Amino acid sequence: MKNLIYTISVFMLLQSCTKEVEIAIPGYEEQLVVDGVIKTGEPAIVLLSSTANIYSPTNLSAYLNGFISGAQVVVSDGVMSDTLIEICTDNLPPGTEELAAAFFGIPVEDLVQLNLCGYFSTSIVGEVGKTYSLEVNVDGETYSSSTSILEPTALDSLYWKPEPPLENHGFSWATLTDPIGSYDAYLWEVKQLNQLEDGTLDPVSYKTFSPFFDDIFFDGLTFDFAYENPINFFDEDVNPDYRGYYEEGDTILVTLSKLGKTEFDFFEKKYNQIYTAGNPFATPTNIPSNIEGGALGIWAGFSPVSDTLYCQP
Repeated sequence: MKNLIYTISVFMLLQSCTKEVEIAIPGYEEQLVVDGVIKTGEPAIVLLSSTANIYSPTNLSAYLNGFISGAQVVVSDGVMSDTLIEICTDNLPPGTEELAAAFFGIPVEDLVQLNLCGYFSTSIVGEVGKTYSLEVNVDGETYSSSTSILEPTALDSLYWKPEPPLENHGFSWATLTDPIGSYDAYLWEVKQLNQLEDGTLDPVSYKTFSPFFDDIFFDGLTFDFAYENPINFFDEDVNPDYRGYYEEGDTILVTLSKLGKTEFDFFEKKYNQIYTAGNPFATPTNIPSNIEGGALGIWAGFSPVSDTLYCQP
């Protein structure tokens, strides 16, 4: 009888703690998305697209339809202004194919089959120390932003060594001296300089799994660090034991770019969200934006410094 009374009491207690919760999911509101970049020695490139409803189709056609044409995009360095021209990848001007392929991260032969449209500067190229403003006019609405190209920081050294127990495969290693007393953020990218099987060079620059980092833990220090090889990580023709490594004899172009704190916060949170997508235990992240006027996205300046990595002991 005591056990019965105890069981009933526990059941009634649990029932009294239940509460029906109703969650009001806000409706979908379309927003402009800006993806703009200006690098040292290169013209400004801006992509415009619209946000997609989470319940909308996710096929290639829906992706291509998300790009926005007919906008007015103006970049200024404080002295000169340039209205960017709209160019689509299926009608690229001669000589711009590799630049577009590097920007989109898609091989040229695939890129020219798509109708991806972007806005390109014809008279302004990035210079260290300059600040660039961006103004976008779409459907009567105006959006603006500003970014700077900072003084770059070059690597002290770049080297390769085998990763035990492997004898001829290893990571890319570098030594970096971070400037003391200032906030510094970096982007690490690589490009393969070995010829492909068809005798051509791969124009695409690849990002590692955590390509953006800042000096919050190493301000003013000199230290060594390593990065994996993102080029062959998903290549099914490569032995799984060697994926993520560079092979002895590889030649790689490594580019270390400097960017500002606002820009770093955007990319760092964006990549965190990409890598934790689908994880029910991940902390929800709102990706910040430096676009004013109600749009999402980023307008980012980069100051790259490149060096060649010869994978030899």
